[in-house]
Amino acid sequence: MDKDSGNPLPSRSSSAVEEEVSSLSSRVLDMLKVKGKVTEPGAYTSSCTADGSEGVWVRHPWSMYGIDNSELGEGFANLKRSLPGDGWEIVKEGDDGSRNKNPEIRAVHHETRSQLEVRWLKGLDGNTPLLDVTLYSQCFEKAE
Repeated sequence: MDKDSGNPLPSRSSSAVEEEVSSLSSRVLDMLKVKGKVTEPGAYTSSCTADGSEGVWVRHPWSMYGIDNSELGEGFANLKRSLPGDGWEIVKEGDDGSRNKNPEIRAVHHETRSQLEVRWLKGLDGNTPLLDVTLYSQCFEKAE
């Protein structure tokens, strides 16, 4: 059961959810409309409960880097404009609460209930400027 809502977790194939999340992630990359270097750890399944006993989700974290802040900002703005037209609802927009006040977007995909978190880390702390992206599925019970 989903502890927050009391509803049973949906039963789904891990491989189907991985494909779904990977496809959404590729579409997010396309919506940026800027070209930079992209990390490629790929989607993976992990526990979405504190004790690991009830459910899993598929997470797909990646970053875009190797371009300057003006291009990263352009990509961030493109994404913000494009998300609603691709089935996403932006549920939070603003700074991430850090000392650097990094711009952040959080969104939920209407059809899949997948969630997206994007932060624009401008490198004000001396690190490489980048867009930090994490997409993750709804919590589910493995059907396999």
